[in-house]
Amino acid sequence: MKKRSTILLVGILLLTYTSFSQTKPRARDLGIPFEGTPGKHNAITDVAGVEVGYKTLIEGSGKLVVGKGPVRTGVTAIFPKGKGSLDRVFAAWFTLNGNGEMTGTTWVDESGGLGSPVLITNTHSVGIVRDAVIEWYTQKIRGTEYSGDISLPVVAETWDGFLNDINGFHVKKEHVFEAMENAASGPVQEGNVGGGTGMMAHGFKAGTGTASRKLELKEGSYSVGVLVQANYGSRALLTIAGVPVGKEITDLRPSENKPDTDQGSIIVVVATDAPLLPHQLERVVKRVALGIGVMGGRGGNSSGDIFIAFSTANPEVSKDEGLAQVKMLPNEKINPIFEAAAAATEEAIVNALIAAETMEGVNGNKVYAIPHDRLIQVLKKYNRIK
Repeated sequence: MKKRSTILLVGILLLTYTSFSQTKPRARDLGIPFEGTPGKHNAITDVAGVEVGYKTLIEGSGKLVVGKGPVRTGVTAIFPKGKGSLDRVFAAWFTLNGNGEMTGTTWVDESGGLGSPVLITNTHSVGIVRDAVIEWYTQKIRGTEYSGDISLPVVAETWDGFLNDINGFHVKKEHVFEAMENAASGPVQEGNVGGGTGMMAHGFKAGTGTASRKLELKEGSYSVGVLVQANYGSRALLTIAGVPVGKEITDLRPSENKPDTDQGSIIVVVATDAPLLPHQLERVVKRVALGIGVMGGRGGNSSGDIFIAFSTANPEVSKDEGLAQVKMLPNEKINPIFEAAAAATEEAIVNALIAAETMEGVNGNKVYAIPHDRLIQVLKKYNRIK
């Protein structure tokens, strides 16, 4: 009976956590204005087929003991066409500042395609995550032949060492497997989850955020979705909805006397179902930097600002014999995609800030969540919301 009661209690806690995660306010819930129309979930999963999974690791508190914790980290997995698909998609990547890592991008450049999920974690766990992705796929397909898509997966990182025992290498193979197996469509959790667990942005707690845009063009109806792992930027430059929030909310600094410089990193994943070829996706992915710039990011010297974009259109990309038939949105019609990528990036970063909660990590280091009530007051002061 005790065992059954324990299982019931765990189930209740899980349901409570799920409900809480789904009812957290997002930027639009606070009245923050953005350009464009969001999709159903205002998430990268509004692009049909895209699935997102997480594994979040939070353990211990107090003094740092390398290998023991405290642990504030995790893994995020983004599948372009779902975890059950091996289909390749057209893709391109771009780096605004390269003090960071995104594996597999040489093959993305060479092939113009992406045949693996995109995973994001902390800086010192890129290797184990990359190896785990390869093993996960070899277990699924039992193949022995070399495949650039499977053997050269895309794994990116940002640094969480202020809150996390990053040199303790707490992300393990089984955590990567769990994040991948958990991938699903629909609403996407934000804030202190997955690879974004221990991250901060503009001197506030941040982490994972997402947003999307719906486009109605003469050529068709398309979606653009963005997911960010935000861990960059200075407080002084933080701008939300055109308002200099960083100059208005100057307290609630990280508990250590950290210099207020544009440091850290940001990884951005852009998905669309618009029929774009690799050279067009390269143009789109560069526009991510504009969304970050609107927020006050400047691609600082110690920041790894690295982005990847893919299109789920053109199902014959994976064809390996005969002629593949592909469609392309004309370049003259691509401006709405540019605008959507920049706008969704901006909103995804704000969503990460709004969803994140104050977190204490190694040696009592604390990063504060942006106070919603004060943020609303600042936006009202500048007549950006009623």
